[in-house]
Amino acid sequence: MNRNRIEVCAGSYADCVAAKQGGADRVELNGAFALGGLTPTVPVLKKVKADTGLEVIAMVRPRAGGFCYNADEVDIMFAEAENLLANSADGLAFGFLKEDGSIDAQATRKMVDLIHSHNGTAVFHRAVDVTPDMDAALQVLMDAGVDRVLTSGQRSKALQGAPVIADLQRRYGDRIQILPGSGINAGNADEILRLTGVNQLHASCRGYKPDPTTVGQDVSYAYLPAPHEGDYDVADEEAVKALVKAANPATECAG
Repeated sequence: MNRNRIEVCAGSYADCVAAKQGGADRVELNGAFALGGLTPTVPVLKKVKADTGLEVIAMVRPRAGGFCYNADEVDIMFAEAENLLANSADGLAFGFLKEDGSIDAQATRKMVDLIHSHNGTAVFHRAVDVTPDMDAALQVLMDAGVDRVLTSGQRSKALQGAPVIADLQRRYGDRIQILPGSGINAGNADEILRLTGVNQLHASCRGYKPDPTTVGQDVSYAYLPAPHEGDYDVADEEAVKALVKAANPATECAG
């Protein structure tokens, strides 16, 4: 029986270690997880590759917000991409949109060509979930040579978007990998796999750790709501294990 692959969204070196120990197949490595993920640093990437051996898809995203970038931001993204690929990233996740939400085909193809020149995997970000025409978007991505697209089916959570994801998998799955993400956990993994027909899932497997210096008497660096205002979020090893098991019950039992 083929194994369903699990990708963990990792915002730090520690997250990648938790993903490895939990049995994940690969990570999407980013920085600033609370902002939806930004480009990670090269030292973190190098240490993850050296210590875990995981397949690492590195995020290329220069700022928070959307994905319609100016020329300077695009230049920075390509410089970051070159740096990440030269330092052993197995692929890159990125998104380029025009003001109307359609795919920026020129920038996308240029990025794909760069990634493929390093024998890497080109992954289009969930930016695709705000595009006005999903079919047109997928056609542009496939024409550009994108290997995989991360999507929640244009809904806030992948389970809600499962009908769209299933349709994408049925019509395009033989030409581009469809990777569901957003709100996936051990409790719904089996249902999402069954409803969509995909063989891989993307999840954050979030947990929390306290940092006693987060909140002072009149100063707060908290970014999480109560009851976690004194915490920071992490990938939880046990949550990864539970997700891997839920996505591969037969394999787990056989092992």
